[in-house]
Amino acid sequence: MKAIVNGLVHDAINREPYRADILIEGGKIIKIAKPGSADPSICEEVVDAAECEVYPGFIDAHSHIGLDGYGVGAEGRDYNEMNDIICPQLRAIDGIQPMDPTLRQAAEAGVTCVATGPGSANVLGGTFTAIKTIGKRVDDMIVKKEIAMKCAFGENPKRCYRDKNNSSRMSTAAKLREALFKAREYMRKKDAAGDDVSKLPAFDMKMEALIPVLRKEIPLKAHAHQADDIFTALRIAREFDVNITLEHVTEGHLIAEELAKEKVPLAVGPSLTHASKFELRNKSWETPGVLAAAGCQVSIITDHSVIPQQYLPMCAALAVKSGMDPFDALKAITINPAKHIGIADRVGSIQEGKDADLVVMTGSPFEIASEVVCVMIDGKRI
Repeated sequence: MKAIVNGLVHDAINREPYRADILIEGGKIIKIAKPGSADPSICEEVVDAAECEVYPGFIDAHSHIGLDGYGVGAEGRDYNEMNDIICPQLRAIDGIQPMDPTLRQAAEAGVTCVATGPGSANVLGGTFTAIKTIGKRVDDMIVKKEIAMKCAFGENPKRCYRDKNNSSRMSTAAKLREALFKAREYMRKKDAAGDDVSKLPAFDMKMEALIPVLRKEIPLKAHAHQADDIFTALRIAREFDVNITLEHVTEGHLIAEELAKEKVPLAVGPSLTHASKFELRNKSWETPGVLAAAGCQVSIITDHSVIPQQYLPMCAALAVKSGMDPFDALKAITINPAKHIGIADRVGSIQEGKDADLVVMTGSPFEIASEVVCVMIDGKRI
Protein backbone atom coordinates (compact mmCIF):
# COMPACT_ATOMS: atom_id res chain seq x y z
CA MET A 1 0.00 0.00 0.00
CA LYS A 2 1.00 3.61 -0.65
CA ALA A 3 -0.43 6.82 0.75
CA ILE A 4 -0.56 10.55 0.22
CA VAL A 5 -1.30 11.98 3.64
CA ASN A 6 -2.49 15.26 5.18
CA GLY A 7 -2.97 16.98 1.83
CA LEU A 8 -5.61 19.56 0.91
CA VAL A 9 -7.59 17.54 -1.64
CA HIS A 10 -9.21 19.13 -4.68
CA ASP A 11 -11.12 16.16 -6.06
CA ALA A 12 -12.77 17.92 -9.07
CA ILE A 13 -16.18 16.75 -7.80
CA ASN A 14 -16.73 18.88 -4.69
CA ARG A 15 -16.26 22.62 -5.06
CA GLU A 16 -14.61 23.01 -1.64
CA PRO A 17 -11.31 21.24 -0.94
CA TYR A 18 -10.84 19.15 2.19
CA ARG A 19 -7.91 17.66 4.06
CA ALA A 20 -7.57 13.87 3.75
CA ASP A 21 -5.36 10.82 3.39
CA ILE A 22 -5.46 8.98 0.07
CA LEU A 23 -4.69 5.26 0.24
CA ILE A 24 -3.45 3.53 -2.91
CA GLU A 25 -3.09 -0.12 -3.82
CA GLY A 26 -2.76 -1.93 -7.12
CA GLY A 27 -2.60 1.37 -8.98
CA LYS A 28 -6.04 2.41 -7.70
CA ILE A 29 -7.37 4.78 -5.04
CA ILE A 30 -8.80 2.36 -2.48
CA LYS A 31 -9.77 4.82 0.27
CA ILE A 32 -10.09 8.53 0.95
CA ALA A 33 -10.12 9.00 4.70
CA LYS A 34 -9.64 11.62 7.38
CA PRO A 35 -6.04 12.66 8.12
CA GLY A 36 -4.21 10.16 10.31
CA SER A 37 -5.98 7.15 8.80
CA ALA A 38 -2.92 5.84 6.98
CA ASP A 39 -0.71 3.48 8.97
CA PRO A 40 2.89 4.22 7.92
CA SER A 41 4.02 0.82 9.17
CA ILE A 42 2.11 -0.98 6.41
CA CYS A 43 2.82 1.53 3.64
CA GLU A 44 5.73 0.99 1.28
CA GLU A 45 5.66 4.68 0.36
CA VAL A 46 4.16 7.72 2.11
CA VAL A 47 4.03 11.22 0.63
CA ASP A 48 3.45 13.84 3.32
CA ALA A 49 1.41 16.58 1.65
CA ALA A 50 0.75 18.59 4.82
CA GLU A 51 1.99 21.81 3.22
CA CYS A 52 0.62 20.96 -0.21
CA GLU A 53 -2.51 20.59 -2.32
CA VAL A 54 -3.53 17.40 -4.12
CA TYR A 55 -5.22 17.30 -7.52
CA PRO A 56 -6.34 14.65 -9.98
CA GLY A 57 -3.88 14.12 -12.81
CA PHE A 58 -4.50 16.73 -15.48
CA ILE A 59 -6.05 15.55 -18.75
CA ASP A 60 -5.98 17.00 -22.25
CA ALA A 61 -8.93 16.05 -24.47
CA HIS A 62 -7.22 17.10 -27.72
CA SER A 63 -3.54 16.73 -28.47
CA HIS A 64 -1.17 15.38 -31.10
CA ILE A 65 1.52 14.43 -28.64
CA GLY A 66 3.65 11.47 -29.66
CA LEU A 67 2.63 11.97 -33.29
CA ASP A 68 4.28 15.36 -33.77
CA GLY A 69 7.89 14.65 -32.86
CA TYR A 70 9.96 16.93 -30.63
CA GLY A 71 12.99 18.53 -32.29
CA VAL A 72 12.53 16.68 -35.58
CA GLY A 73 11.81 17.57 -39.19
CA ALA A 74 9.00 16.40 -41.40
CA GLU A 75 10.14 12.79 -41.06
CA GLY A 76 9.16 12.82 -37.38
CA ARG A 77 5.65 14.17 -37.89
CA ASP A 78 3.00 11.51 -38.27
CA TYR A 79 -0.21 13.29 -37.36
CA ASN A 80 -1.52 14.04 -40.88
CA GLU A 81 -1.84 11.76 -43.91
CA MET A 82 -1.37 14.03 -46.91
CA ASN A 83 -2.23 11.62 -49.72
CA ASP A 84 -5.91 10.98 -49.04
CA ILE A 85 -8.50 13.45 -47.77
CA ILE A 86 -10.75 10.61 -46.52
CA CYS A 87 -8.83 8.17 -44.32
CA PRO A 88 -10.98 7.02 -41.37
CA GLN A 89 -9.13 3.69 -41.29
CA LEU A 90 -6.01 5.27 -39.74
CA ARG A 91 -5.38 4.77 -36.02
CA ALA A 92 -3.36 7.02 -33.73
CA ILE A 93 -1.86 4.05 -31.90
CA ASP A 94 0.05 3.08 -35.05
CA GLY A 95 1.91 6.40 -35.17
CA ILE A 96 2.67 7.29 -31.55
CA GLN A 97 6.30 7.46 -30.45
CA PRO A 98 6.05 6.62 -26.71
CA MET A 99 9.57 7.79 -25.94
CA ASP A 100 9.15 11.23 -27.47
CA PRO A 101 10.48 13.55 -24.73
CA THR A 102 7.32 15.67 -24.72
CA LEU A 103 5.44 12.86 -22.99
CA ARG A 104 7.88 12.87 -20.09
CA GLN A 105 7.73 16.67 -19.94
CA ALA A 106 3.94 16.48 -19.76
CA ALA A 107 3.98 13.86 -17.01
CA GLU A 108 6.42 15.84 -14.88
CA ALA A 109 4.06 18.84 -15.13
CA GLY A 110 1.15 16.74 -13.88
CA VAL A 111 -0.49 15.97 -17.23
CA THR A 112 -1.07 12.26 -16.71
CA CYS A 113 -3.48 11.36 -19.52
CA VAL A 114 -4.05 12.70 -23.04
CA ALA A 115 -6.27 12.13 -26.02
CA THR A 116 -3.99 12.14 -29.03
CA GLY A 117 -4.54 11.50 -32.68
CA PRO A 118 -4.66 12.75 -36.27
CA GLY A 119 -4.54 16.40 -37.21
CA SER A 120 -7.01 18.43 -39.24
CA ALA A 121 -5.64 18.25 -42.79
CA ASN A 122 -8.22 15.64 -43.74
CA VAL A 123 -12.01 15.67 -43.83
CA LEU A 124 -11.73 12.31 -42.05
CA GLY A 125 -8.37 11.67 -40.42
CA GLY A 126 -8.72 8.51 -38.34
CA THR A 127 -9.24 7.55 -34.72
CA PHE A 128 -7.93 9.23 -31.57
CA THR A 129 -6.72 7.22 -28.59
CA ALA A 130 -6.43 7.94 -24.85
CA ILE A 131 -3.08 7.14 -23.24
CA LYS A 132 -1.15 7.72 -20.03
CA THR A 133 1.93 9.89 -20.49
CA ILE A 134 4.53 7.40 -19.24
CA GLY A 135 5.64 4.21 -20.96
CA LYS A 136 7.90 2.61 -23.54
CA ARG A 137 5.25 0.68 -25.46
CA VAL A 138 2.02 2.35 -26.54
CA ASP A 139 0.01 -0.84 -25.99
CA ASP A 140 0.80 -0.59 -22.26
CA MET A 141 -0.13 3.11 -22.07
CA ILE A 142 -3.63 2.87 -23.53
CA VAL A 143 -6.61 3.81 -21.39
CA LYS A 144 -9.04 3.43 -24.31
CA LYS A 145 -7.80 2.38 -27.74
CA GLU A 146 -10.30 4.22 -29.93
CA ILE A 147 -12.17 7.14 -28.43
CA ALA A 148 -13.35 9.17 -31.43
CA MET A 149 -13.21 9.62 -35.20
CA LYS A 150 -11.47 12.83 -36.22
CA CYS A 151 -13.14 15.01 -38.83
CA ALA A 152 -12.34 18.57 -39.80
CA PHE A 153 -14.13 21.66 -41.12
CA GLY A 154 -12.94 25.12 -42.09
CA GLU A 155 -9.63 26.29 -43.48
CA ASN A 156 -7.35 23.30 -42.93
CA PRO A 157 -8.89 20.74 -45.33
CA LYS A 158 -9.32 23.56 -47.88
CA ARG A 159 -5.69 24.66 -47.55
CA CYS A 160 -4.17 21.19 -47.61
CA TYR A 161 -6.22 19.87 -50.53
CA ARG A 162 -6.99 23.08 -52.43
CA ASP A 163 -5.07 21.95 -55.51
CA LYS A 164 -6.38 18.39 -55.36
CA ASN A 165 -10.10 18.09 -54.70
CA ASN A 166 -11.29 20.38 -51.91
CA SER A 167 -11.40 24.16 -52.17
CA SER A 168 -14.58 25.20 -50.32
CA ARG A 169 -16.50 24.57 -47.13
CA MET A 170 -19.30 23.12 -49.23
CA SER A 171 -16.90 20.56 -50.64
CA THR A 172 -15.68 19.57 -47.18
CA ALA A 173 -19.22 19.03 -45.92
CA ALA A 174 -20.17 17.08 -49.06
CA LYS A 175 -17.19 14.74 -48.71
CA LEU A 176 -18.06 13.96 -45.10
CA ARG A 177 -21.68 13.34 -46.00
CA GLU A 178 -20.68 11.08 -48.90
CA ALA A 179 -18.44 8.99 -46.64
CA LEU A 180 -21.19 8.62 -44.03
CA PHE A 181 -23.81 7.75 -46.68
CA LYS A 182 -21.54 5.06 -48.12
CA ALA A 183 -20.70 3.69 -44.69
CA ARG A 184 -24.38 3.53 -43.71
CA GLU A 185 -25.22 1.60 -46.89
CA TYR A 186 -22.24 -0.71 -46.35
CA MET A 187 -23.36 -1.35 -42.75
CA ARG A 188 -26.92 -2.10 -43.82
CA LYS A 189 -25.71 -4.63 -46.39
CA LYS A 190 -23.51 -6.30 -43.78
CA ASP A 191 -26.38 -6.47 -41.33
CA ALA A 192 -28.73 -7.86 -43.98
CA ALA A 193 -26.21 -10.53 -44.99
CA GLY A 194 -26.05 -11.86 -41.45
CA ASP A 195 -24.10 -15.13 -41.39
CA ASP A 196 -24.38 -15.62 -45.17
CA VAL A 197 -20.84 -14.81 -46.34
CA SER A 198 -21.92 -14.91 -49.99
CA LYS A 199 -24.14 -11.86 -49.45
CA LEU A 200 -21.56 -9.70 -47.70
CA PRO A 201 -20.47 -6.51 -49.50
CA ALA A 202 -16.87 -6.36 -50.73
CA PHE A 203 -14.62 -5.57 -47.77
CA ASP A 204 -13.87 -1.84 -47.44
CA MET A 205 -11.56 -0.82 -44.61
CA LYS A 206 -12.69 2.81 -44.71
CA MET A 207 -16.32 1.84 -44.35
CA GLU A 208 -15.50 -0.63 -41.58
CA ALA A 209 -13.80 2.18 -39.66
CA LEU A 210 -16.94 4.33 -39.81
CA ILE A 211 -19.34 1.68 -38.54
CA PRO A 212 -18.50 2.41 -34.86
CA VAL A 213 -19.46 6.05 -35.51
CA LEU A 214 -22.80 5.07 -37.05
CA ARG A 215 -23.49 2.67 -34.17
CA LYS A 216 -22.71 5.47 -31.68
CA GLU A 217 -19.83 3.49 -30.18
CA ILE A 218 -17.51 6.46 -30.75
CA PRO A 219 -18.31 10.09 -31.63
CA LEU A 220 -17.14 12.27 -34.46
CA LYS A 221 -14.42 14.56 -33.09
CA ALA A 222 -15.09 17.69 -35.13
CA HIS A 223 -12.39 20.33 -35.67
CA ALA A 224 -14.35 23.59 -36.01
CA HIS A 225 -13.30 27.15 -35.18
CA GLN A 226 -15.87 29.42 -36.82
CA ALA A 227 -19.50 29.55 -35.75
CA ASP A 228 -20.71 28.49 -39.20
CA ASP A 229 -18.39 25.46 -39.17
CA ILE A 230 -19.62 24.53 -35.70
CA PHE A 231 -23.21 24.57 -36.92
CA THR A 232 -22.33 22.57 -40.05
CA ALA A 233 -20.70 19.91 -37.87
CA LEU A 234 -23.82 19.74 -35.69
CA ARG A 235 -26.11 19.66 -38.73
CA ILE A 236 -24.32 16.66 -40.23
CA ALA A 237 -24.23 14.83 -36.89
CA ARG A 238 -27.99 15.27 -36.56
CA GLU A 239 -28.60 14.19 -40.18
CA PHE A 240 -26.86 10.87 -39.57
CA ASP A 241 -27.89 10.50 -35.92
CA VAL A 242 -24.32 10.16 -34.67
CA ASN A 243 -22.64 11.48 -31.54
CA ILE A 244 -20.25 14.39 -31.80
CA THR A 245 -17.78 16.41 -29.76
CA LEU A 246 -16.71 19.89 -30.85
CA GLU A 247 -13.00 20.71 -30.90
CA HIS A 248 -11.41 24.21 -30.71
CA VAL A 249 -14.76 26.13 -30.67
CA THR A 250 -12.89 29.42 -31.13
CA GLU A 251 -16.05 31.44 -31.74
CA GLY A 252 -18.01 29.56 -29.08
CA HIS A 253 -18.45 32.64 -26.92
CA LEU A 254 -20.40 34.27 -29.78
CA ILE A 255 -22.95 31.43 -29.84
CA ALA A 256 -22.87 30.25 -26.22
CA GLU A 257 -26.66 30.06 -25.82
CA GLU A 258 -27.00 27.90 -28.94
CA LEU A 259 -24.23 25.55 -27.80
CA ALA A 260 -25.80 25.25 -24.35
CA LYS A 261 -28.98 23.97 -26.05
CA GLU A 262 -27.01 21.36 -28.01
CA LYS A 263 -25.49 19.75 -24.90
CA VAL A 264 -22.42 18.40 -26.69
CA PRO A 265 -18.93 18.31 -25.12
CA LEU A 266 -16.74 21.29 -26.05
CA ALA A 267 -12.92 21.33 -26.16
CA VAL A 268 -11.70 24.94 -26.26
CA GLY A 269 -8.27 26.01 -27.49
CA PRO A 270 -5.46 26.40 -28.30
CA SER A 271 -5.71 29.97 -27.10
CA LEU A 272 -2.04 30.74 -26.33
CA THR A 273 -1.27 31.37 -30.00
CA HIS A 274 -1.19 34.04 -32.67
CA ALA A 275 -4.32 34.30 -34.82
CA SER A 276 -2.55 32.72 -37.77
CA LYS A 277 -5.61 32.43 -40.02
CA PHE A 278 -8.88 34.21 -40.68
CA GLU A 279 -11.03 31.78 -38.70
CA LEU A 280 -9.08 32.57 -35.50
CA ARG A 281 -9.68 36.32 -35.53
CA ASN A 282 -12.19 36.12 -32.65
CA LYS A 283 -9.94 33.99 -30.43
CA SER A 284 -10.27 34.93 -26.74
CA TRP A 285 -9.28 33.63 -23.32
CA GLU A 286 -12.80 34.50 -22.22
CA THR A 287 -14.32 31.72 -24.37
CA PRO A 288 -14.08 28.79 -21.91
CA GLY A 289 -15.47 30.86 -19.05
CA VAL A 290 -18.37 32.21 -21.11
CA LEU A 291 -19.30 28.71 -22.28
CA ALA A 292 -19.03 27.20 -18.80
CA ALA A 293 -21.19 29.97 -17.34
CA ALA A 294 -23.80 29.20 -20.03
CA GLY A 295 -23.98 25.62 -18.76
CA CYS A 296 -21.76 23.89 -21.32
CA GLN A 297 -19.36 21.04 -20.55
CA VAL A 298 -16.00 22.69 -21.28
CA SER A 299 -12.53 21.21 -21.57
CA ILE A 300 -9.45 23.38 -22.08
CA ILE A 301 -6.94 21.98 -24.59
CA THR A 302 -3.43 22.69 -25.83
CA ASP A 303 -3.64 21.04 -29.26
CA HIS A 304 -0.01 20.04 -28.60
CA SER A 305 2.34 20.85 -30.22
CA VAL A 306 0.58 24.14 -30.91
CA ILE A 307 0.96 24.77 -27.19
CA PRO A 308 3.46 22.45 -25.45
CA GLN A 309 1.56 19.82 -23.48
CA GLN A 310 3.09 20.71 -20.10
CA TYR A 311 1.44 24.15 -20.21
CA LEU A 312 -2.12 22.81 -19.98
CA PRO A 313 -2.54 24.07 -16.37
CA MET A 314 -1.22 27.48 -17.41
CA CYS A 315 -3.88 27.67 -20.13
CA ALA A 316 -6.52 27.07 -17.45
CA ALA A 317 -4.88 29.78 -15.33
CA LEU A 318 -5.16 32.29 -18.17
CA ALA A 319 -8.83 31.40 -18.56
CA VAL A 320 -9.30 32.11 -14.83
CA LYS A 321 -7.51 35.43 -15.27
CA SER A 322 -10.05 36.25 -17.98
CA GLY A 323 -13.03 35.53 -15.75
CA MET A 324 -13.53 31.76 -15.66
CA ASP A 325 -14.63 30.37 -12.31
CA PRO A 326 -11.60 28.55 -10.80
CA PHE A 327 -13.59 25.39 -10.04
CA ASP A 328 -14.87 25.32 -13.63
CA ALA A 329 -11.28 25.75 -14.80
CA LEU A 330 -10.13 22.83 -12.64
CA LYS A 331 -12.91 20.65 -14.05
CA ALA A 332 -11.87 21.79 -17.56
CA ILE A 333 -8.50 20.05 -17.19
CA THR A 334 -9.64 17.04 -15.14
CA ILE A 335 -13.13 15.53 -15.04
CA ASN A 336 -14.57 17.30 -18.09
CA PRO A 337 -11.91 16.08 -20.52
CA ALA A 338 -12.26 12.61 -18.99
CA LYS A 339 -15.98 12.74 -19.82
CA HIS A 340 -15.26 14.28 -23.22
CA ILE A 341 -13.12 11.31 -24.27
CA GLY A 342 -15.15 8.63 -22.53
CA ILE A 343 -12.80 7.56 -19.75
CA ALA A 344 -14.33 9.22 -16.67
CA ASP A 345 -14.87 5.80 -15.11
CA ARG A 346 -11.10 5.60 -14.63
CA VAL A 347 -9.62 9.10 -14.41
CA GLY A 348 -10.44 12.78 -14.00
CA SER A 349 -11.30 13.00 -10.31
CA ILE A 350 -10.05 11.80 -6.93
CA GLN A 351 -12.53 9.06 -6.05
CA GLU A 352 -12.29 5.59 -4.61
CA GLY A 353 -11.90 2.97 -7.32
CA LYS A 354 -10.32 5.27 -9.87
CA ASP A 355 -6.76 5.14 -11.18
CA ALA A 356 -4.26 6.67 -8.76
CA ASP A 357 -3.24 9.49 -11.11
CA LEU A 358 -2.44 12.28 -8.67
CA VAL A 359 -0.54 15.57 -8.58
CA VAL A 360 0.83 17.11 -5.38
CA MET A 361 1.65 20.82 -5.66
CA THR A 362 2.83 23.58 -3.36
CA GLY A 363 -0.26 25.60 -4.32
CA SER A 364 -2.86 26.01 -7.03
CA PRO A 365 -1.99 24.98 -10.60
CA PHE A 366 -3.35 28.40 -11.58
CA GLU A 367 -0.53 30.17 -9.73
CA ILE A 368 2.73 30.50 -11.63
CA ALA A 369 4.76 30.20 -8.43
CA SER A 370 3.27 26.79 -7.56
CA GLU A 371 5.58 23.82 -8.01
CA VAL A 372 4.87 20.17 -8.66
CA VAL A 373 6.15 18.11 -5.71
CA CYS A 374 4.99 14.66 -6.76
CA VAL A 375 3.20 13.03 -9.70
CA MET A 376 1.73 9.54 -9.56
CA ILE A 377 0.46 7.61 -12.56
CA ASP A 378 -1.30 4.36 -11.77
CA GLY A 379 0.05 4.72 -8.23
CA LYS A 380 3.67 4.89 -9.35
CA ARG A 381 5.63 7.98 -8.49
CA ILE A 382 7.30 9.32 -11.61
